[in-house]
Amino acid sequence: MTNKIKIAFIGVDNPHGAGWRDLLANVREDAELTALVPHFDGSITSLEEQYSGLPRYETVEALLAHEQFDAAMVAVSNRHSPAVIEELARAGKHILAEKPVAGRSADAQRIKQAVDDAGVAFQTGYMWRYDDCANRLKRMIEEDRFGKLISIESVYVTSDVNRRGPAHYLFDVDESYAGFFSWLSCHHIDLLQYITEQAVTGVTSRIGNFTTTEVAVEDGGTAILDLESGAIATLIGGYWIPRWAGEVHWTLRGSQRWVHWDPSKPNTGGSLEIHGPQPQWYAMEETYDAPADSTPGYGGGPGVALLQDWFAMIRGDVEACRNTTDSMLATVQIVDTILQASLDGRRLEIK
Repeated sequence: MTNKIKIAFIGVDNPHGAGWRDLLANVREDAELTALVPHFDGSITSLEEQYSGLPRYETVEALLAHEQFDAAMVAVSNRHSPAVIEELARAGKHILAEKPVAGRSADAQRIKQAVDDAGVAFQTGYMWRYDDCANRLKRMIEEDRFGKLISIESVYVTSDVNRRGPAHYLFDVDESYAGFFSWLSCHHIDLLQYITEQAVTGVTSRIGNFTTTEVAVEDGGTAILDLESGAIATLIGGYWIPRWAGEVHWTLRGSQRWVHWDPSKPNTGGSLEIHGPQPQWYAMEETYDAPADSTPGYGGGPGVALLQDWFAMIRGDVEACRNTTDSMLATVQIVDTILQASLDGRRLEIK
């Protein structure tokens, strides 16, 4: 494919919609936005003026009937995602789907089946897979620099429900099916599998509403995930901060080293505080600061890398993106299991 990839955007007012569109400004030589389906009851309050003249359609069916395009960025609620993606896949359109792509395992399986049957290029919004520090951690594990991996702890705490308001669709059980673990913790659940290259085999969890604002979905909680090697991962987080703010960090421990990862260290692209063995009197201690990233758009540099990976698959340069239908399905299944394990009050295995 030598011409620009023509992209339709579905879900204009998704919370990350403007960020995705800003990201496209970095890849103008490769792709262009050519049409819109607002979704969200037709709302276009976040639509940028530069795109206000693009053709707009009320439905994906109308878009397919009237527009010639190659691919679609899908940013709709969990309730609508399966039907939208199935329709696009049947029409042979390449798909980039905002995470978590689906809210339930059955819907994720529907999406995987439709995309795999159509053979179209598929990418999701899990852009931490393209982060410098995340990939350095992945290499450390691949090269056995941790020794035996013992534990991984991740914290992801962000603005409370009141920042968006309890009526927002993210907290509507009919639109989203689940709350914090589906919309945000999914990033760390996906990344855990990517960094370790291990499947999650069991889940123990405690989730619910912990703040003073009641909503129909969980506002956060804790999950303990068993990895196939015997290591354990602990996730804690929620919509718990009474302002627009966030707290994100990881700690990885092995028999030979431990590492603290601060993705938000000021004036860096993330930082790794690495503590190694002390075979004699001198211990290995190091801090790695990734270069600061000022790339505009959702996810910055990793977001651009995610788009370029998708474009490479569309062109036939690679067989698959770093995110796949299999990895998408695995993450949704783990989220489902976290919710069910908390409801049942017991550990559940994942087979």
